[in-house]
Amino acid sequence: MPASGRTAADLAERLLAGEKRALARAISLVEDDDPEGWALVREVYPKTGSAHVIGLTGPPGVGKSTLIGAMTKHARERDKQVAVLSIDPSSPFTQGALLGDRIRLTDHFLDPGVFIRSMASRGSLGGLSEATLQAALLMDASGKDVVLLETVGVGQAEVAVAGMVDTFVLLLAPAGGDELQGIKRGVMELADIVVVNKAEGALLPAARQAAAEHRHALHLQRARSAAWTPEVLLASAATGDGVDEVWDAVARHRSALEASGDLARRRAEQGTSWLWSDMADRVVDTLRASEAGAAAEAEVAAGRTPPSVVAARLAATVLGAGAGADADAHERPQP
Repeated sequence: MPASGRTAADLAERLLAGEKRALARAISLVEDDDPEGWALVREVYPKTGSAHVIGLTGPPGVGKSTLIGAMTKHARERDKQVAVLSIDPSSPFTQGALLGDRIRLTDHFLDPGVFIRSMASRGSLGGLSEATLQAALLMDASGKDVVLLETVGVGQAEVAVAGMVDTFVLLLAPAGGDELQGIKRGVMELADIVVVNKAEGALLPAARQAAAEHRHALHLQRARSAAWTPEVLLASAATGDGVDEVWDAVARHRSALEASGDLARRRAEQGTSWLWSDMADRVVDTLRASEAGAAAEAEVAAGRTPPSVVAARLAATVLGAGAGADADAHERPQP
């Protein structure tokens, strides 16, 4: 039960009414893997799907938090309800978020139309935990018009983020070709919008050059949607220059996906991907905690059998399938 003693249905009612304390409590429940949290998500899930979920990523120091602050200000000036969800690396000791203090978002902390939350990756592959997905759903259900999801850097986490947002924004610094070589091609291919930040003062010529190089790189790649050609924009989150153009591109991208039917298809794909990712995590966790899993680990650690053979046998035992039928034929001879 929640600390307030209220039922999941009551907490869901407060959440759907847009109560910030209810949203904060709900996210804490799913972070703690509390059964009450799962009941709550199940209760509000039919009310989700209205928010525009925007993922922002980029190398450390590129100005993601500053841009998110500027975009939040822009959205609030248009009377949009905004939620910010920042995914941080986990403390190896407490599993809490290491970068929890969002200094650049302090201007919005007291705004009743803005909800800000930092969450730890909890060591999850790709930097996203199951709680991240649940939190985004809860923010959506609470009536937020925009959910801004920020990740720590560029890597596997960003591929995971692209699979759960409507619009994926890649933020880069005016470093030209050298930076382009450092960005994984897979992340570039997933970007709906590329923003070259810090396009200001002495950095403006370099930013323009970087934008030209990124446009050329994107022309050589296949777009994610036939309804949208990825755009490369210049902006300075610190001065506010170009933020209007970024917001306009984000809105046009959403409209293009809706008109073409790609938004519905993208969300359907996200749902099935989430299903199998969650299923895989649960199966692995269950097996690791089982006697069969412990025996399998001991067998592999002793060097008696190749890991792939043990895995196939264990899968066959659990699933009742023939996945490991020929496993014994490949076992290392016993001493």
